[in-house]
Amino acid sequence: MNRPVVLISLESPHSFWRLSTEHERALSAAFPGIEFRTTSEEDLPHRLPDAHVYFGWSFKSSWLFDAPHLRWIASPAAGTDHLPVAEAHSVGVALTRSYGFHGRPMAEHAMGMILGFSRGLFMSQRVQRNRSWWKDDLAEEFFDLAGATMTIVGCGSIGEHLARAARSFGMNVVGVRRTPPVAAEGGITWMHASAVHQAVAVADVVVDLLPATRATDRFFDHGLFAAFKPRSLFLNIGRATTVDQSALLAALNADHLRGAGLDVFAPKPLPARHPLRLHPRVVLTPKSSTLSRTYMDEAVAFFADNLRRYLTDQPLNGLAEVPAARSPFLGG
Repeated sequence: MNRPVVLISLESPHSFWRLSTEHERALSAAFPGIEFRTTSEEDLPHRLPDAHVYFGWSFKSSWLFDAPHLRWIASPAAGTDHLPVAEAHSVGVALTRSYGFHGRPMAEHAMGMILGFSRGLFMSQRVQRNRSWWKDDLAEEFFDLAGATMTIVGCGSIGEHLARAARSFGMNVVGVRRTPPVAAEGGITWMHASAVHQAVAVADVVVDLLPATRATDRFFDHGLFAAFKPRSLFLNIGRATTVDQSALLAALNADHLRGAGLDVFAPKPLPARHPLRLHPRVVLTPKSSTLSRTYMDEAVAFFADNLRRYLTDQPLNGLAEVPAARSPFLGG
């Protein structure tokens, strides 16, 4: 009997996002009954006919027709909006995302942005070339993190990592999700998604961690930004489609928002003269919040645990839900 085939396509110009020879050896040693094959994305469609499991960054819905034996698509990413979740489900193929290891680098990224605004670091870097002294300006702009409130909209596992980091600075944390825990967890004050306007109204910092769904498209609109506490800070390290960028610009230009830190935006990259790129109180980072030297080590470990579950007919971790308009607050 032929051994089950796991096809892997995890290429990247960055070593921490690329499967290494050591990773291949470790998987082969841990699963001697499995045949692991690696492929480039270019050759991937031609290698799929023999695959039972696929582990990789991307998968086109059209490839499902070339994979008669495929039973499971595994992604190392936290989000699944770039993957054919509904199409895979319709033909009986499981699709899983990964979680548990994106939270640390994303929390570090978010706190770095927050500190840059709260301590005037971004302002200082902006004016140091043409101002001799700006201490009085910083005295008006800085804010204390201790005692401040952070509201995390779409507070799943990544949000819980961020909440722990925020609390270490003495911040209060409000978590918004569609199914808040019954018991208080991690020092977070939980609020239902229906109370999001109240949740942002008390926040000094609002962090968007929403996934991209039909229900979250432009979720942060003029009405929601208007509900923000005056002079609050907004961060988006979730998905660009969840923010109405014209509404964000209006809130910034009206001085309703102190500033915005954006790891995601549309289009990607922004045009050179785009108002968000030029705005003095906007800091952009190039979708880099998940940069981590240990990323692939942890992604392979997550996959290996799920592969054991797959081989023993146990439920898979990270099963993606079929997109639905009524499921905006999955959190990740």
